[in-house]
Amino acid sequence: MRIEPYGIDSFVHVMKRGARGLPITSDIADCWRFTRLLYHMNDEYKCDPWERDTFGMGIFDRPSSWPERSPLVKVLAWVLMPNHFHLVLKEIREGGVSKYMQKIGGSMTTHHNAKHEEKGSIFQGAFKSRTLDDDFYLKHVASYVMVKNVFELYPGGYDRAVAEFDKAWKWAVEEYPFSSLADYATMRNSPILEKDIFGELFPSPATFKAHSKEMIMNRTVESHTGLYKAALE
Repeated sequence: MRIEPYGIDSFVHVMKRGARGLPITSDIADCWRFTRLLYHMNDEYKCDPWERDTFGMGIFDRPSSWPERSPLVKVLAWVLMPNHFHLVLKEIREGGVSKYMQKIGGSMTTHHNAKHEEKGSIFQGAFKSRTLDDDFYLKHVASYVMVKNVFELYPGGYDRAVAEFDKAWKWAVEEYPFSSLADYATMRNSPILEKDIFGELFPSPATFKAHSKEMIMNRTVESHTGLYKAALE
């Protein structure tokens, strides 16, 4: 397990992988549930029957009976992959990142086991993390999390996505909703996110696309993939 030390105002890249590389979601409904989790679990308030309380409400609607929302972290970026997920977080209260990850992992495991009549965690141990301490890493991790990962899901694979960058970009933004890419590539403004420093580094959709295209086309993201993987293994 690798969990680096960090404190308030630290930017942290976290990853959590399914046990034995197995899928962590089983259908589209689970993927949308994960999206809701990112918002509803980012709160000091803990309501175990949260799905019951929000039944019939909009995806991010919050029951009036719940106390005022008090976020644990800032979520700057995210992506859900078949057997793992990545988040870029900012620690805004002591222990917030760990508590947030525990709530997400626990809810996903409980849901999976109830749905499939199984036992045990669906994840491979604790989450892995890397502290991002300069703009170089922050810029690279933004495109790594939101672009390279989604491009790996592109029909025909990653190399085809690189060769057809603009077409793949359009597909990633419009056809794969389980990432924060559309919040940086369009004017979408999801309540999950607080862009924080990413809003300064990428002040417009065009800025983020240009940066990502340069990194992808020059294979810059790929050259640093080993760095990220080594940090998160």
